[in-house]
Amino acid sequence: MSRGRSATRASSTAWPALADAERGVLRELLIHGPLPRAELARRLGVSRASLTRVTRALMDHGLVREGDVELRGATGRPSELLVVRHDARHLLGVKLTGDTVFAVVTDLGARIVAAHEEPIRSREPGAVIDQIAVVHARFAEKYDTIVAAGVALSGDLTVVDGRQLVADSGFLGWKNVYLAERLTDRLGIPTSAENDVRALTATEHWFGAGVGCSSLALITVGAGVGFGLVVDNRVVTGHHGRAGRLDHLPVDSTGPACGQGHRGCVSALLPNQSIVDALGTPGLDFAGVVELARDGHVGALRAFRAAGHALGVLIGTVANALDPEKIVLAGDGLAVMELAGDEVRATVRQALAPGIPAPTLDVQPFQFDEWARGGAVVGLRTMLRF
Repeated sequence: MSRGRSATRASSTAWPALADAERGVLRELLIHGPLPRAELARRLGVSRASLTRVTRALMDHGLVREGDVELRGATGRPSELLVVRHDARHLLGVKLTGDTVFAVVTDLGARIVAAHEEPIRSREPGAVIDQIAVVHARFAEKYDTIVAAGVALSGDLTVVDGRQLVADSGFLGWKNVYLAERLTDRLGIPTSAENDVRALTATEHWFGAGVGCSSLALITVGAGVGFGLVVDNRVVTGHHGRAGRLDHLPVDSTGPACGQGHRGCVSALLPNQSIVDALGTPGLDFAGVVELARDGHVGALRAFRAAGHALGVLIGTVANALDPEKIVLAGDGLAVMELAGDEVRATVRQALAPGIPAPTLDVQPFQFDEWARGGAVVGLRTMLRF
């Protein structure tokens, strides 16, 4: 008898095989919140009868429920809202740096319900996979509804012959690692991997500052400079998985050289360590430079103005070339907006081509577990085949 109860529980919490229409309805409700059936039918271009069949299936799977009743402005008629049951399933999100595993569990609305971090004991791919498997097992003791996982990491990721491949990850020293495939086998749940900036871009598009935007650009500033782009509601990856490499955009031909030997590029001026290096003070870290600048230190303010100029050139270039609805700024290095925001905005104005309006900038507060949350969203988007 206990075996029968166990089988029923497993089937009720596993991710169901959804039809395209069911995935479409669930995606609309996840992104835009509770909606009435009439609005869903209009958005998806389906009949009310078809929508009723679709929503009934989602309810049977325990993913959607009927919620409050609201009066529709046009007709004055009461309309019952459909609501996602966010806690019906959970997702595992992982962010890998060169030395740390950051992991979270989120609900279907990408809200973090548990978090964990620990040092990477070995960068060998098999050892990292083992470590992620242990973290997953610990989480699964409490959250037995984890149905998918996503891993976000720095590097070039692509698909070769239908198989997802980490082609190169400099921080981890990896080349040609089939990470997602190996983790799927090890964890027993569908697992995807993605470039960390693209994962964060997808998260902002569905659950953050980019909700409702069909085009969006994301710039991250911190240990490095990252760029993500959404066009026609799709995250752009590029033919080789390398879209968004704007970190070596030339800014100042007389400036310092970056680690690749490019003089005065964005990476030589904008990342946290580049700002620290500009002062040339032994033992000083980024937090220390920030405090110096806040106290009016001339050299620190000069370094932040140079970084602000680089960020302004980058924003202006993105606006000229891609014309996104919104540009989101994120990352742990955004003290540059606090300390050199005027320089950023002035440089953007100078960089814009004639007739190009100033882009809408949205500076987002940032915590490091946002990267791992991005991994969870990658897992969710994979389950929704998006």
